[in-house]
Amino acid sequence: MNPAPRVAVLVPCYNEAVTVARVIADFRAALPDAQICVFDNNSKDDTAAIARAHGAHVQHVGLQGKGHVVRRLFADVEADVYVMVDGDDTYHAASAPALIDCLREGRHDMVVAVRRHEAEAAYRAGHVWGNRMLTGFLSRLFGRPCQDILSGYRVFSRRFAKSFPVLTAGFDIETELTVHALELKMSVGEVETPYKERPEGSFSKLSTYKDGFRILKTMLRLFSAERPLAFFGGIALVLFAAGIGLGIPVILEFMRTGLVPRFPTAILSTGLMILAALSGFAGLILDTVTRGRRELKMLAYLRHPAPL
Repeated sequence: MNPAPRVAVLVPCYNEAVTVARVIADFRAALPDAQICVFDNNSKDDTAAIARAHGAHVQHVGLQGKGHVVRRLFADVEADVYVMVDGDDTYHAASAPALIDCLREGRHDMVVAVRRHEAEAAYRAGHVWGNRMLTGFLSRLFGRPCQDILSGYRVFSRRFAKSFPVLTAGFDIETELTVHALELKMSVGEVETPYKERPEGSFSKLSTYKDGFRILKTMLRLFSAERPLAFFGGIALVLFAAGIGLGIPVILEFMRTGLVPRFPTAILSTGLMILAALSGFAGLILDTVTRGRRELKMLAYLRHPAPL
């Protein structure tokens, strides 16, 4: 029999005084042996005081943004299993044991709680559409299917948490978590869980369009960083096709008359072909660099024991 793992519940919070006590109580009921850690990110209300009064370990994070909070919570907390959940009381605490069981039994490094909303107000239509679009886009970019890349309710193995290099600062951190797992070919599980409406007096900090575009930008940045040959190779193909399309009439005219009457078009076509070659070579060089970085990340990942 494997020993019971040390479980830590990590709760990033920003102005969640209305809900944090309920979140702590629900997770303490679901995981009575777990350590509950609230990371307060410059809240203007009594979030930290309420969390401390309800027995949670409270730590302050000065740099604003969820990405900065995740960096600290993975670095500072020692555990075998990490349960990360938002402090807005929209996620189902009673599902935590099932998520942990999925992690251990499936030998996964990350298990994502796929949100199943039971009330229309719990999950706005714009968020549903945006999540589906971004999830489908990421699945196509990295070639592995995902159901809910923006879920803030996840369980991680120790080796995932301790090998994850946090680069983003805001709500796009969930995208980076998913890309890290996909790039290192980690085993990822998914479990459907209920998703609740925010309690009265609690407000979302997520901006549908602003944060949606930020997440899309993060996806493209991570794709260019992790798959540079595909990214820059695609740009090279587009430039090459444009250069050929503009250059063929000029070449045919020269073969027929021996003259080049459209110098601007010829110069533009030549420039596009040069840019295509530069983009292709950039992709090849950066792909070599990325392989080296990926090997270092894999070595950092393998320094830690497998999930219990």
